[in-house]
Amino acid sequence: MRLLQLLKAKLHHAHVTYANPEYVGSIEIDGELMKRAGLLDGELVQIWAVDRPARLSTYAFAGPRGVIGLNGGAAHFFEKGDRLVICAFAWTDEVIEPTILLLDKNNEVVREMKPYSVVG
Repeated sequence: MRLLQLLKAKLHHAHVTYANPEYVGSIEIDGELMKRAGLLDGELVQIWAVDRPARLSTYAFAGPRGVIGLNGGAAHFFEKGDRLVICAFAWTDEVIEPTILLLDKNNEVVREMKPYSVVG
């Protein structure tokens, strides 16, 4: 068996609603977005800044509607209003179709994108 690490879920252009360096760590994500994207509490996610050179990994946990909050050390890399791409990957030996959600400035889903389509 050969396992590949494939994209499972992507929240494209999520907007940071807060950054709190005093919290223990992780990223708080709107629980409904997590559910729709297929993300679980405690799941490893990659966080990529859109407008600056910052990338990191942490775990996600569900929060209130509209919230995308960076905590602990991750909070030092981002500010309220920053745009992010949040991705999760899965080790699998099967082809999977990722859930890709394009978000607006309020972290509401604008559309569900087809895998690997161009934003525009």
